Amino acid sequence: MVKSKLARAALVVSASATLVVGMSPSAQALTNETVKLPYNRGYMKFTDDGDVFSICDTSPDGHGVSGNVQNADMAIVVYLNDGGDDGCDKQGYNVGIRAVRMHIWWNGGGDDYYSDWFRE
Repeated sequence: MVKSKLARAALVVSASATLVVGMSPSAQALTNETVKLPYNRGYMKFTDDGDVFSICDTSPDGHGVSGNVQNADMAIVVYLNDGGDDGCDKQGYNVGIRAVRMHIWWNGGGDDYYSDWFRE
């Protein structure tokens, strides 16, 4: 009888732990991540080597591109924009184990684009 109750309790604890883990938001551990805008307007990229975020305006259409990095609390931890100059704009930020995602948009209007959540 005691073994039966212990076995049932172990099963309940195991099932509960599996449910909690299964419901947790997933964040992939990636080395590099890129989000591209349509029509070759630009992109935002995370490079793991040095923890650098970069944003690049790739279209000479008179509008730049902007983006940010949001942490799991939806706080903006990096803000970048590029347009009207040569090269891409960059900023370092240590991602660590806390999940983040990139958010990019074209300054001429339209939809916003997001990366998946990721961490190191």
